[in-house]
Amino acid sequence: MLNDSHRDVPLALSVLNVLHYKADDQGFSTGAGTYNYFPVCFDLIDEAHMTKCGHSFCYRCIKESLEQGNRCPKCNYIIESVEHIYPNFVLNELALKQRGKHEEKKFKVEQQSLTSTNQDILDMLTEENLDLPRVNMLLEVLNSKKQKLEADGKFAQNYILREFLQQIRKKKQEQMDQLKQELGLIDEDIAKIEGLLSEHKRRYPYIPDHLVPNGLEPTVIASTDTCSQDGFNGSKNAGKPWLQTTMASRRKRVSQHFEDLEKCYFVTRQKDVFNSDAGDGLEEFTESLSKFTRFSSFRSLATLSYASDIYNGSSIVSSIEFDRDSDFFAIAGVTKKIKIFEYGTVIKDAVDIHYPVNEMVCNSKISCVTWSTYHKNVLASSDYEGCITLWDAFTAQKTKLFQEHEKRCWSVDFNAMDPKLLASGSDDGKVKLWSTNAEHSIACLEAKANVCCVKFNPESRYHLAYGSADHCVHYYDLRSTRQAVMVFKGHRKAVSYTKFLNTKELVSASTDSQLKLWSINRPTSLRTFKGHINEKNFVGLATDGDYIACGSENNSLYVYYKGLSKQLLTYKFETVKGVLDKDKKEDEVNEFVSAVAWRPNCNVIVAANSQGTVKVSIE
Repeated sequence: MLNDSHRDVPLALSVLNVLHYKADDQGFSTGAGTYNYFPVCFDLIDEAHMTKCGHSFCYRCIKESLEQGNRCPKCNYIIESVEHIYPNFVLNELALKQRGKHEEKKFKVEQQSLTSTNQDILDMLTEENLDLPRVNMLLEVLNSKKQKLEADGKFAQNYILREFLQQIRKKKQEQMDQLKQELGLIDEDIAKIEGLLSEHKRRYPYIPDHLVPNGLEPTVIASTDTCSQDGFNGSKNAGKPWLQTTMASRRKRVSQHFEDLEKCYFVTRQKDVFNSDAGDGLEEFTESLSKFTRFSSFRSLATLSYASDIYNGSSIVSSIEFDRDSDFFAIAGVTKKIKIFEYGTVIKDAVDIHYPVNEMVCNSKISCVTWSTYHKNVLASSDYEGCITLWDAFTAQKTKLFQEHEKRCWSVDFNAMDPKLLASGSDDGKVKLWSTNAEHSIACLEAKANVCCVKFNPESRYHLAYGSADHCVHYYDLRSTRQAVMVFKGHRKAVSYTKFLNTKELVSASTDSQLKLWSINRPTSLRTFKGHINEKNFVGLATDGDYIACGSENNSLYVYYKGLSKQLLTYKFETVKGVLDKDKKEDEVNEFVSAVAWRPNCNVIVAANSQGTVKVSIE
């Protein structure tokens, strides 16, 4: 390994650890005992790798050394495996430069030697007195040299091949171990479900025909009881009972999202393997599967119009919100009007001609409305002039006006735990806190970019999240506003909405056409939802805890389940063409769903688009 050709290595590079340390074959002694280890070369480093203790070696040398002992050849530091060594890029560059100089010098010497040797060979071959024995001797020498070169090339090729095959085997072994673990979980769960089905069959021998799995003989259902679905105001819908839902429909939905469901299953079940306190993962996934296959389509219950008249040029609905008891909902937008509709009356009307019970007019286009969770009649709105207005929704009168924002205010929200507290976010890069008992703002958070949305944690007086044009969601504790509790990074464009699914999870929407699910305890997203189109407009966002609804710039409403990344349902709004758009194709009409609201504790969604059409739908 050490020869005369390496004695010209500069001393400076040996100080820089470009040369390996050569260990004594006999090892060395310490207070803990004598340790033997593989001696490394004393050559220029090739493919430098560094140990945790800071020493660098050739990758091949340290790999062979660690195969015989798990200690650093220099300092005897314990190294568990080859995976705990890392490339040393700086040293590699130094070694490459030195090797280049060395090779260049060696090449010049070899060229001179080769030229001289070639000339000697030519002189020898051109000798007139060259006899046959000498020719045979030269042929034998050349043939021997050729065989050695070919053998060396073959050895190098086989050595690389062996390393490649070893890496493949290691990877496949890891995959096999993973598959064995997953198969074990599946077999365990199948046995558990088989037991539950057997118990159910023993206690209830009659099974409806449409629920009988393939291959079993159907029986006649004995019970005539049916289940109906709660409607908007507690009434029973006239739809089909739950037991009449066909297995074929559920199988189709599972098949369409099989890969997502498979990932969800293993992620949920493997929590039990690594965390004994995680709970019953199978029961959790069963609940997720049930919620996922529960709905198959939308059914429209009512259609409203936010437009003041059919000739209005722009009727974009920017916000829809239900009141405290879900009896009324407010619709607001660019016509500068807030319209209050009674929910029960809207769904009972036989025709789609609905009139608001109250109407308030603002001085500017409205960006957001929110209801107080304590006072049933109190409503707040934000507008394009930066004003926050408090309304009495029953008398349609203004009760208070806040005018401290310097630019357009995008969002306003009441605190669910403190009815006097509300927050607003604006293009001036500020989140302001207000009290209904004060004339001016009581606190201010300085953001570094335009604030597009604000939302209080539904079960906390002090925690607030806001999304901004810096592509992030910021989560603050209002008792200590010097620094955010957490900053959620992952979106590629401005965050337009953020909503809480529960006290621990929130979802954000961005103009990068993605929704992201976050836990308040970790900075990375739990899941990314894709399918809708959102590149330049505010398209609305709403959640009821398990399901997430948002608009899209293809004039459609999208619904996601929080456990899967692909959309669960899609509802397409009809395009109503105006006089100027009658010659345009449907794809050329730039309409989009602009606002979404979920009726609390109910599978009802109210959505509106940029034409001012408002749809009340049930899943």
